[in-house]
Amino acid sequence: MAQLFPRSANQIARTSLALVAGAAVLVAVLLTGVVPRSSFVTRQSQAREQPVPFYHKHHVGGMGIDCRYCHTSVDKAAFAGIPPTKTCMNCHSQIFKDSPTLEPVRASLREDRSIPWVRVHDLPDFVYFNHSAHVNKGVGCTTCHGPIDQMSYVWQEKSLLMEWCLDCHRAPERYLRPKGEVYSTSYRPPANQLALGRRLKAEYDVQTQVSCSTCHR
Repeated sequence: MAQLFPRSANQIARTSLALVAGAAVLVAVLLTGVVPRSSFVTRQSQAREQPVPFYHKHHVGGMGIDCRYCHTSVDKAAFAGIPPTKTCMNCHSQIFKDSPTLEPVRASLREDRSIPWVRVHDLPDFVYFNHSAHVNKGVGCTTCHGPIDQMSYVWQEKSLLMEWCLDCHRAPERYLRPKGEVYSTSYRPPANQLALGRRLKAEYDVQTQVSCSTCHR
């Protein structure tokens, strides 16, 4: 009986199986490692357009407005808080008070309704994060939010993945700064950051919190 397959058929079959297995591994790596960490999923570095063009670069970088003027609960509560319209109107009832760009702000005040700001740093509902616990222990605003004073529309500076949180929770001394510098946008870590961080960690009684229940409650 004539041979149905050439001698090379076995090698072709083995090569094909190896290619299929390799492709399966590659797809698994992409789906479990690369794609979830990509900016397509995390939206890292992506600026969000807002209903009113509020520029942090102008207000913070240009005018030097302190974070707490608008985010009044950042050092007192879990949420930093989105400023109510009356906070905007404290200035804009006098400055650019007739600007067409700010009509949505004036309408919000007239009609007693909130401006539908787009949330930029949006953690999943199963994650508990307390702003006050961090800023009162020496974690600076720019450590997580990046150079906010250089942003027009705010972008998400960090990935917000759990591994990013754990990087700080395991070794907070790498990121701590003096409490007087927490809200500073010009602060830069010194050359002796580790020595400073270890001292502040002891002084502020900062604990390495890595248990699941710390963030998942």
